[in-house]
Amino acid sequence: MHIALSEEQTFIRDMARKFAVAEIAPIAGQLDRDENPAKNRELFLANLKKLAELGFMGLNVSSDFGGSDAGVVSFSVAITEIARACAATAVTMSVTNMVSEVIQVVANEEQKQRYLPKLLSGDYAAGSFCLSEQGAGSNPAAMQTKALRDGDQWVINGNKAWITSAEYSGLFVVWAVTDADAPSGKGISCFLVEADTPGLTIGKAERKMGQHASTTNMVSFDNCRIPDSALMGELNDGFRIAVAELAGGRIGIGSLALGVGFAAMDYARQYTTEREQFGRSLAEFQGLQWMISDAYTQLEASRLLLMNAAYLKESGKPFNKAAAMAKLHATETGNKVCYTAQQLLGGMGYTQDSPLERYARDVRVTSVYEGTSEIQRIIIARELFNEL
Repeated sequence: MHIALSEEQTFIRDMARKFAVAEIAPIAGQLDRDENPAKNRELFLANLKKLAELGFMGLNVSSDFGGSDAGVVSFSVAITEIARACAATAVTMSVTNMVSEVIQVVANEEQKQRYLPKLLSGDYAAGSFCLSEQGAGSNPAAMQTKALRDGDQWVINGNKAWITSAEYSGLFVVWAVTDADAPSGKGISCFLVEADTPGLTIGKAERKMGQHASTTNMVSFDNCRIPDSALMGELNDGFRIAVAELAGGRIGIGSLALGVGFAAMDYARQYTTEREQFGRSLAEFQGLQWMISDAYTQLEASRLLLMNAAYLKESGKPFNKAAAMAKLHATETGNKVCYTAQQLLGGMGYTQDSPLERYARDVRVTSVYEGTSEIQRIIIARELFNEL
């Protein structure tokens, strides 16, 4: 693997960085606060539209459908740059890219032509995955949501939990049990459901610790009727689709955690050069130098793991183990270095006068969603033993 970015990848990274600095960073703190929800929503949606117009909602989608055709490495570095400014914006961008990509890979031509242009242009502010349920998080095969065929329609009943960007989404990729008698994970199918479909209800936003601008909601289906044409892929093959897409999503969340970690350490590093104690700059104290050195070393290791996983996926090679390793290391590192950064600032790091308390809150969930760190370790171990 040649780890240097290509000219195109560098261009995309720099474009994402420029947009993040100019458009997202100045309002990130405001978006985190709940002082003016209507205004925050307007600002957040405006930035999502701009990201779509720049091509960031379909980085690994063919230009035939309006995508950027830039690949997985470009997706990873772009997410990292956006996350440096605002994790909430980055997670919405990451999940929407996942929705676009799974449609490109699995959907039929009619479905691609109908939905991809809307997602990639920003006509749909976002796309959402409806996989997790309150009793089926780490084990989605245990889902209880059901889809029953009724003539030329499907009727969906059930509840999905922790759905990212549900309030903003124009399209939901929904998994439901279509054969209750099949072995676990074998009787699940995947459907494309538009947000205005009768019977689909968005619940109130969860009151989360961080990533406040990205809404997370319960999505309920009460006799939600969709046409037979809404089935995506083969009947009862949905769980395989979910597993494949979750692996790719781990690259996005790992990249997000990396961006937040870099933002925290960059802020703390600058602070140590400006703050003095005992007549010396904090940056002159060896103990603090070692803390900074260790943090950046681990961030760089995370970046290389992510680049490897992205490269493998982009090359069409097996990447499940690499993605799990990258997600595990990047998210655990992101959490650790955010606390290191707070420690470097002392009491200032605990106040809202610095962005570090927001970074620490935002990064915490990265080691939970798209598969917890514990689940990543199970995946890695399984892959290692399967290699024997």
